Amino acid sequence: MNKLPIKKLVDGLLKLQDTGESAVILGIGPMSKNCVQAALELSKEDDYPIMFIASRNQVDADELGGGYVNNWNQFTFVKAVKDVAASIDYDNLCYICRDHGGPWQRDKERNDHLAVDEAMELGKKSYIADIEAGFDLLMIDPTKDPIEVGKVIPLETVLERTVDLIEFCEQQRIARNLPEIGYEVGTEETNGGLTSTETYEKFILKLKEELNKRNLPMPTFIVGQTGTLTRKTEQIGTFNFKNALSLAVMAKQYGVGLKEHNGDYFDDVTLLEHIPSNIAASNVAPQYGTQETRAYLNLAKVEQRLKDQGLIEKASAVREVLLEHAIKCERWRKWMVGEQKNLTIAQITSDPILADEILDIAGHYTFNDNEVKAEIEKMYANLKNNHIDGQRYVIDYIKRPIRDYAESYNLKGVTSRIRRVLA
Repeated sequence: MNKLPIKKLVDGLLKLQDTGESAVILGIGPMSKNCVQAALELSKEDDYPIMFIASRNQVDADELGGGYVNNWNQFTFVKAVKDVAASIDYDNLCYICRDHGGPWQRDKERNDHLAVDEAMELGKKSYIADIEAGFDLLMIDPTKDPIEVGKVIPLETVLERTVDLIEFCEQQRIARNLPEIGYEVGTEETNGGLTSTETYEKFILKLKEELNKRNLPMPTFIVGQTGTLTRKTEQIGTFNFKNALSLAVMAKQYGVGLKEHNGDYFDDVTLLEHIPSNIAASNVAPQYGTQETRAYLNLAKVEQRLKDQGLIEKASAVREVLLEHAIKCERWRKWMVGEQKNLTIAQITSDPILADEILDIAGHYTFNDNEVKAEIEKMYANLKNNHIDGQRYVIDYIKRPIRDYAESYNLKGVTSRIRRVLA
């Protein structure tokens, strides 16, 4: 299959914007192997490209701690995607992407308040593994502050580190004689990131100047703030069409696509606004994890009803085990609002309503826990004995929100349109 480099893909998207035939490419958080299969099946069925966007917490080198998703490192992640693709005779465009690569991008590095040199070194090690595993796009994100969460470091520092890291990655790629890769830069931070067109253009101009000095490629995407913000299991931001359009037009002048982050849980009105706003791509991740958790809980209810009817001797403890592990993992804290970030485990377990909310938010962080996996397999076996394919239901359930987005984002058939416009 003749796979387009991701930069060419975005060039095609930007050309299609002029004819009204463009689309918003989905960056899908690979929350599980089921999620990967759901995305690939839809990409094949409806002829559109997809990007899997893996954060360093989700997928990383074993020596750096691995990832919470299936314990994947870069190589096992790429193999898993290829295995799923082969199993469904996948024939479209799939891009493996690093989301938020760079220093302090693992929770542990941030919590340990690592010094700049050490954090940069670990970020580089992670990038080398990305490059060697064959990633198509690397997000260069040196915007985290090691001490203060939410603090945005000066733009000059971001620029300097961004260019240094792109240069490092290009040197590593060329030394290994590997094909070109794309880069994504910028930040979606709402508190001082690339929000205004003035700051955005200043960033692009300075970036272009510094990249040209070192004979380095312009990025494929620049992230800009479109007003989005995901908390709990909802979209609490307000999509800013005017800002999105002005940033997209600005980026396009330099041959770059505007990338949106925090694109989860949009209503249909917001989804439909995305095409005229000329956003090139949008990232969605936690929504698919929550969707899979809900699928398991639905199956657990079916299993219990079958037990009540005497059709199952012993039901699994999927719900109870998922709940226990979701609360104890404490990864829900980053999605909470206000003082709820500081809740104790005892406070949550004593409040059934709050506990259910935490399960909805953080269930997906526990899918790889041995006890959780064992209970899911028990549930699948019980359902299979009653002619229900539990895993097929889960995959189809994850496909629902992806399909909703794909319809609104004009994705159906866009691979063929891109190939046509580039030809």
